[in-house]
Amino acid sequence: MTPTTFWLIRHATVTPAALALLYGQMDVPICELRRVRDAPRYAALAQVLPRPAQWVVTPLSRTSLTAEAIMSAGYGPVTPRVEASLIEQDFGTWQGMRMDKFAERGTQHPFWPVGGDEQPPEGESFAQLRQRVGAGLERLRADHEGQHVVAVSHGGAIRAAIAHALDLTAHQALSLAIENLSVTRLERHGSAWRVVTVNEQISI
Repeated sequence: MTPTTFWLIRHATVTPAALALLYGQMDVPICELRRVRDAPRYAALAQVLPRPAQWVVTPLSRTSLTAEAIMSAGYGPVTPRVEASLIEQDFGTWQGMRMDKFAERGTQHPFWPVGGDEQPPEGESFAQLRQRVGAGLERLRADHEGQHVVAVSHGGAIRAAIAHALDLTAHQALSLAIENLSVTRLERHGSAWRVVTVNEQISI
């Protein structure tokens, strides 16, 4: 059976002002200076990503702009589908807070300011994010059985996708490093998931 393969790409680096915030589902801009500097990485992605493929982005502009940059770097034009289930975690009333403010309340996780089982006020926990992303992956798999799906998404959502595939706890999943413009490749073989790469840095 031909597997359904997901190529999960984290969006481009956002502006320094946004990096200082827990931006979550805020529609923050990408950094144009980094976009220029990362031109070779976009070109490398354009070379290795599969054709044909179903492309999806989230409702946030940083994912569609990243997809456009890869296409302009040599992949060619594709019209992505907007997939809301792969959007970043909703941090509720904490969204937009400065990251350094979280240091004042003690360590919830060694690598992330919000604990894996913690639900921000008016937001969602990582467990809820994992359930949402997992349902989205299963739906995409059913719609594109045996095909390639390129999804430009977010660090938290990609960690949630891996957690769904490997049945990781929220605490374990938050220990995964997912860098900007990295590729995480998951395969669905029948009822079984296989993780091929995590946080792969593609270069020429």
